[in-house]
Formats: sequence, structure tokens, C-alpha cells
Amino acid sequence: MTDATPAVRLRDAHETPRPVHAECEYVLYWMTAYRRPSWNFALDRAIAWARELDKPLVVLEALRIDYLWASDRLHAFVVEGMRDNRDAFDSISGVAYYPYVEPERGSGAGLLASLAGRASVVIGDDYPCFFLPAQARAARRAVPCRYELVDSNGLYPLRATEKVFSRAFDFRRQLHKDLTPHLAETPRADPLEDLDLPDAGGVIDADLARWPVVTDEQLKDPSALVATLPIDHGVPPVAREPGGWVAARERLSRFIDQRLQRYDQRNQPEVEAPSELSAHLHYGHISAHEVFDAVAQREGWTPDRIAAKPTGARAGWWGMSEVAEGFLDELITWREVGFNMASKRADYDRYESLPNWAQATLEEHAEDDREHVYTLEQFEKAQTHNDLWNAAQRQLVREGRIHNYLRMLWGKKILHWSESPRMALAIMIELNNKYALDGRDPNSYSGIFWVLGRYDRAWGPERPIFGKIRYMTADNTARKVSVKEYVRRYAADGERSLF
Repeated sequence: MTDATPAVRLRDAHETPRPVHAECEYVLYWMTAYRRPSWNFALDRAIAWARELDKPLVVLEALRIDYLWASDRLHAFVVEGMRDNRDAFDSISGVAYYPYVEPERGSGAGLLASLAGRASVVIGDDYPCFFLPAQARAARRAVPCRYELVDSNGLYPLRATEKVFSRAFDFRRQLHKDLTPHLAETPRADPLEDLDLPDAGGVIDADLARWPVVTDEQLKDPSALVATLPIDHGVPPVAREPGGWVAARERLSRFIDQRLQRYDQRNQPEVEAPSELSAHLHYGHISAHEVFDAVAQREGWTPDRIAAKPTGARAGWWGMSEVAEGFLDELITWREVGFNMASKRADYDRYESLPNWAQATLEEHAEDDREHVYTLEQFEKAQTHNDLWNAAQRQLVREGRIHNYLRMLWGKKILHWSESPRMALAIMIELNNKYALDGRDPNSYSGIFWVLGRYDRAWGPERPIFGKIRYMTADNTARKVSVKEYVRRYAADGERSLF
């Protein structure tokens, strides 16, 4: 089979491989994590199989309602992406796009089995976090044919190394030594261009009566659709943050043209420098490969500019501008070190995954007196004594994000003001995963666990509550970055800022 998908990104989902059912009707791509029609190794693989077998392609993009933290906010973001995917796939005669949103708990049961029963091959997304790995394993029972999982998560394949990295420095050095060959292996920018497959008309008709697709009218107003579902309606969609690959590409273009040049000022809340791509990367509406390609083109970069000696330094090895290298360190090193952890440790989201030194120092100070102790409800409602922390929490609730520098302070003070380190971790996970559009992601868990010492080192002097964990205060943060306008913007109704 002629296919450019690297072998290191492929694995058979079945413990005992099953045969290709060449006599069946189509190839099925079950799209769960890479919700985009381009720059997608899994889609490339599905198309390659469809060409090899001379079959149409069915793309199933389904959304269940019984996952933890399911809300109007998270659902609407996905449905907005379905609208973009429908527009992309519906123009291709050899592709049948099947967008399905479960209306009630359990309504979608049997859909995958029904489609897989008529498929020659099933391709799935190999995403290492949240409920998706368990879902992929459970699906093996429903798939009677060859079932392949494809890694299209980042630039560095999940199985390129067996090592779990405990420091970003070490992972960065590994990338410097080993990433270059993988940069030449990219998913196709436009896999649907000139796609010539047998007509897909009617191939999913047998399933539509029991599992009807999301209608064009529903896709026009995702907020109205999700309001009818039995999910959490207390977390509304974010109007300024539409989902889908169209919006993601618009953000990427704006970042490259207007923001990248001042990325070195990204810690300043009043400077428009962050990329704001995190949610789109999480939902797979844009690929890290596409983002990297845009930066490389902007820089006029070629791989021969990579420095020969791997040092582990944050900058200087790509041969790009300082701002571009700063951004790539976030996009590749810090994002993908989380994927490394999640793909190799089942306990990536549990307290016990913290480094031994961090667990030891936190436990030693777990009983220290705390001047302020807040409950989950008080944190959620931004009812602390500190204006800056409250502003960060309100931004999270309103916008599904926290400014990246203040997000670190947000977590550090939850540790400072919770009854125990374990309680602090539970509170951070609950608030982040409930409200953040980029929550429930390996990179998101990296940020939460960094608060407690992951990817960090012991710091002195040793302090109450924190022990040797890196310490942050709101006052020091306010001295380092300008926060007056930020606090004013996210003040509670009728509240006056102390700044």
C-alpha cells in the first residue's frame, strides 16, 4: 500500500491483529481527537486504505454526552467544528461524513458496531488522555476487522522513545537529537484535493434512521442544539472562542501576522501576544504540524539551520528568531512532554505520579498552619481575599482560559489556600477541566502538576506549606507584570479593585 504515514505512528488496536475485510463496503475513520480534514495522519491513513481497496470512506465524528464535565461550553466547541468538517467533506463524492451528537445517555450505543460491521478497515485516533484511551480499548469488541490507531498528536511521535521524561530540559535535549527526521514526515496539508474514490452515496443510509446525523439547521446554531441536551447548562459557550478548523486557522494567521513578533511579552496580561491556539490544539481543530509549518515559513527556515550540538537550552538551536524559538519551545517541548507522560504512565493524572522529592516535601508540610483555607465552592465563585486571584478565576469561568502567566499563580495559590496538597490537586483538576476549553489534555495536566513540582526542581528557601516547591505570590506577580487593567476587567459586578 502506498502510504506516507510513518510506521512509528501506527499500532494495531487489537491484541491479536484481525484481517482486512476486503469484501465489505467502505473504510471507516472514527474521528475522536483529530477533528480536522487536513494535516491529519489518521485521515491520511484512512484515505490510503480506501484507495488501496477501491472503497468509499466513511468519517464518523460522534459526540457522547456522558463524559465527565460535559457542558454547553465543551459541546458547542465540538459542534462548531462539525459544521466546518461537514462543509469540507460533503463536497467529496467518495466521502460520507457522519456527524452524530448523542441526544440522551446511551442513545449512541451500537452505532460504531453497526458501521464497523460493514467496514473493511477501521482507523481511529491514538490520543493518550482523558477517557479516549479506554474508549478505544472498549471499541475493540465492536470492530471485527483490522482496527488501526494512528498518532497525529504532535511533531515527535509518542513511540519514538520509551523513556518518560521528568524534566523539560531532558526532553528538549532529546528533541534536539532526535526530532529532525520526524520533521520530514508530515501529514498532508490537503488530503481531499483531487480525491477520487468510489461514490459514497447511500453507504450510511441503513444507520440514519436509528442514529440521525446532526442537521444543517442544528449546525447553524450549536448553542441552541446543546441547550436541549442533558448536560451541564451552567457552563455556557464562550462567544469569542468559536470552535472548528476555520476559526483555528484564522487565529493562527492572526498570530503569525500580528502577535508572534511580540511573543517575548506574552507574560504581560495587557499585551496581545499569546497565540490563543491551545483549545484548538486540544480538540484537534488544528495540527501542531500546521502551526510549525506556518512559523517555519514566516522565518524562511530550513532544517539545516538546526544547531549540531544538543544542549537542552530553550533557545538557539532552531536557528530562528528569538520570538519564534520561544513559541516553539511552548508548542513542542512543553506541549509534547505532557503527551510523553500521558502516553506512558496510566497515573499521569494522579498525585502519586509526582516526583518523589515533591511528594516528600509536600507531605512534610501537609499539616502546616494555613492563614486562609477555602473550599472548592469558594474557589469556584472567586470568593478569596485576593483580587488578582479572583480575577484569574473569573476569566476562567467567563472565557474558558486564564492568561498563561497568571494561570501559574492561580494554581500556586490554590496549593497555598487548600487544606492539603491532595485537596489542592483535586480542586485544580475540577476547576480546570470544568471550565477551561483546553482542559482534559496532556498539556493541561502538565500545567496543573507543575504547580506541585512536576518538571521542576527543589527550590530554597524551604517555606511553610510549599516546602521546597517553587513559590509564587500575588504581590510579586503584580510587581513583575502589569495587572491593574486585568483586575479591573475581571472584577465582579459592582466590585472595586484594590489596585
